[in-house]
Amino acid sequence: MRFKEGDKVEFVYRNKKSVGEINGVFPETQVLSIKQSDSPIDLLFSDKAVAKVEEAERLVVPQFVADWVSHCKQKGYDLFLSIDYDDSDMPYEMYNWLTFSDENQEIFARAWLDGYEVEKEPLYYVKLPISKRNEATDELEIINMCLLLNIRSRETCISGNYRWVDKLKRTGWRTKLTEAQIKDMPEGDIYWQFAVLVDEVEGEDNE
Repeated sequence: MRFKEGDKVEFVYRNKKSVGEINGVFPETQVLSIKQSDSPIDLLFSDKAVAKVEEAERLVVPQFVADWVSHCKQKGYDLFLSIDYDDSDMPYEMYNWLTFSDENQEIFARAWLDGYEVEKEPLYYVKLPISKRNEATDELEIINMCLLLNIRSRETCISGNYRWVDKLKRTGWRTKLTEAQIKDMPEGDIYWQFAVLVDEVEGEDNE
């Protein structure tokens, strides 16, 4: 039998085309149990009387595009305003992506209208070795500081704690950065030398 539980299917019910989800498959009788909103109980259909609904593949967009869509919809922007290049609120990374090609503008419009999934990109902390004088011994020692980037204003700063900033995402600050975000910063190639995968750092913390 070509169907399995969870498949979306369409069929004729009460003289109209309906859509439901397969809740049970019975190969010995070639019968399907289908959950459908218009019926309080599952409907039973021969597998020859239903057709599988092929769902359109969802668009996959980078995290910064998803962040911008969310930001614009919270602000109440429409699609036109969300791709207004003169908007000073648009992050530099988003501006570069939109203006790179017409195809990216079409992808953005489709994502805005039809939904999307977020591309899973590796994330990094930038751990900078900073010299600090130990007041007790009067000697220099090296400590690791984490680079913070504001993805809206492109400001940077450093902190000894790479976790606290996660609570401030709405202000645009990030410690978990993509390779592109790091390399797009002034002196980004230098910062990239100190990038460490987030999973590796958090794995060490759990040991």
